[in-house]
Amino acid sequence: MAVQIERLDFCFENSPVRVIADRNHPEISLAGLSAGPFEEGNEYEVQYWVAQELAASGIAHFREDDNLDSTKLYKIQWKERVQIAGQISELPEDFYPKLRRYLENMKEEIAKHPELLEKVQEYEKAKHLARDIVNSRLKKIVALSSGPVQTGQIQKKLTCEERFIYEQLGKIISEWKTQILDFEGER
Repeated sequence: MAVQIERLDFCFENSPVRVIADRNHPEISLAGLSAGPFEEGNEYEVQYWVAQELAASGIAHFREDDNLDSTKLYKIQWKERVQIAGQISELPEDFYPKLRRYLENMKEEIAKHPELLEKVQEYEKAKHLARDIVNSRLKKIVALSSGPVQTGQIQKKLTCEERFIYEQLGKIISEWKTQILDFEGER
């Protein structure tokens, strides 16, 4: 399971994202990869890991609408809770990698500035919302994987991480049912 999550995370790190240049900067070249040149105010598409480096260097920042925050988490949690039984809402494919990074960034901010009580409270709220979303979705995935194979419509609403657990649970449950209900061996 951990290997699968690591693979998906690697894919996310190398996926394209949009950044906005904060200042002019010449082209940057690294072992066969180049980014830029950057002109202040313009938007560029780069790999996620490159965008992180650009942001850390003050060259560019992520587009605001691409970032995860507690408001977006609350909306996702609310949307998940209002679904009727047997239904699951659609999440962006990159939800879990963004969620992990959002929580990790908040934790780093708190470590740098432990005196900021509002940051600690925001982090605790975000952790609670994240747990609630994961638990709610996991319950639905367990229910879906124990029933008949779902249509592409339902599976389309699952992220890669969720499809993986859905398929694994489906195999385990199917095998278990076969073993429990197989009366052929009776004498």
